Order: sequence, then structure tokens, then C-alpha cells
Amino acid sequence: MEENVKKIMTTNDKFEFEYISKNVDDTKLLGKEFAKYITKDTIITLNGELGSGKTVFLMGIASHFGIENDVCSPTFTLVNEYNTNAGFPIFHFDVYRLHDSNEFMEGVGTDYFYSGACLIEWGDEIIEDILPKETIHIDITKNDENTRTFKIWR
Repeated sequence: MEENVKKIMTTNDKFEFEYISKNVDDTKLLGKEFAKYITKDTIITLNGELGSGKTVFLMGIASHFGIENDVCSPTFTLVNEYNTNAGFPIFHFDVYRLHDSNEFMEGVGTDYFYSGACLIEWGDEIIEDILPKETIHIDITKNDENTRTFKIWR
């Protein structure tokens, strides 16, 4: 996993990688591995049904940056900002309640994309047409109560 994540995060090439998470700890570990390479220019979409592990993955990222207790999905606020010990914020979006990218542009805009790392729940389904081409996409499928498949691609 480590070498694959490093390659994903340090190149703008197209790729496809699949990871099987057997439990919540595996999902957080995957997030922590991604966090090692996150910069202020990173944009990641997290896509999957409710309860698939999108926010748990982000919790793993947050723990790498010393953010332990404040991570929750911003379904009603649209974006949560987490200050990191790395000199840039992480912006956690949940665009589930939006209808399309026009609504995102009117309410939020793309300035966030260049001001810190952006992790966007439901991004591919709602605002795909305004995401930069270097965006990393993570599609999460619930296989059973504990197991998840993470399809990671650009």
C-alpha cells in the first residue's frame, strides 16, 4: 500500500489502484498513509454511499496532522476547516445537499482549491465538472458490515 500511495500522491499521471479495508482501523491507516503526502494543493474526492467510510478516511488524515476530535461530516455547513501543524489548512466539504456545480460556485467558489488541501465528499457526483484535472478520486464500496473496497484513480 505505501508505495502505491506514494506514487499516487507524487505524480499527476493517470492511475488506478484498489485497496481492501477490513475494518475502521484499516480505513484510518489508509488515510494516514495519504496524509504523509498531502500538500496545500491536494484535492481528493470521496464518493460512496452513506456509512461507507468517507469521514473515517478523513479522520485518518486528520490524525496525522494532530487533529483528533473535531472531524465530522459538514453536511449542513458545507465545509469544515481544520488547521494543521503543516502550515496549511484542510478543507473538508460535503456537497451532498447541493444540486450541481453552479450552486457550489454561487455559495463557495473554487478559491478553496488553491488555499489548502481539499477533501470533498460526493464531489464526483455533484461538482465533477469544475474539479481540476489533477484531482484524486476515491470511490468507496461497502462489501459487508466491515469490509470496504477503495478504488483510487485519476
